[in-house]
Amino acid sequence: MESGKLSRTRWTRGIWIVATVTVIAGFAVSIYLVFISTGIERNLGFSQKIFYFHVPCAWITYLAFGIAAISSILYLIRNNQVWDSIAYSSIELGTVFTTLVIVTGPLWARPTWGAYWVWDARLTTTLILWLIELSYLLLRAFVEEPEKAAKYGAVLALLGALDIPIIHYSVVLWRGMHPVVMQSDAGGGGLPSEFFVALMISLATFTLLFFLLLTVRVRLELVRSRLTNVRNRIFEQGLA
Repeated sequence: MESGKLSRTRWTRGIWIVATVTVIAGFAVSIYLVFISTGIERNLGFSQKIFYFHVPCAWITYLAFGIAAISSILYLIRNNQVWDSIAYSSIELGTVFTTLVIVTGPLWARPTWGAYWVWDARLTTTLILWLIELSYLLLRAFVEEPEKAAKYGAVLALLGALDIPIIHYSVVLWRGMHPVVMQSDAGGGGLPSEFFVALMISLATFTLLFFLLLTVRVRLELVRSRLTNVRNRIFEQGLA
């Protein structure tokens, strides 16, 4: 048994080391491609380079809520603490990346549109999602009974997930000022190939970073839940 545990621990550490090195290398390559290798976009100028970070953050927002929605459904069906911990951790991290989306977007918008914020359809629906995320975190923080907080949170996560397709297709449905999702010239228009490659590497790096952070956060949340359960049992025994 001990040798098996030791072997699993070594494998886990090895995977973590490889993943961490990959993330660091990915960011190094991304920074090189974005700021040195690729040129300046003709129409948008230097501000276009924000998209290499803005778009991956937006993708992580989608991914985080997708994971949270699936985990919330599984929690409501199976009432398993692990699924709630995944949903909670995913939305918590997703909130960070959504905040980065809302911060980096105006940095591009100011030189391009002449204003930091316009009530474009995609911007508005993204802001709504951010408010839903904050509401979720407040709900989990202030509802004292863990089971109720988890169930209410699961419902709110599912409602928030409905906003994701609205955000994604808003530029098509309402034809706002926000640009359509970019693609390579090889796909029939959009970013030049070198720009597209830089964007894909950045996106892959952000995705791996998210999963690393999610793994750590889920572990911490499970430990916190176990400690809370132990504390409640001790408190109940003391009262008895």
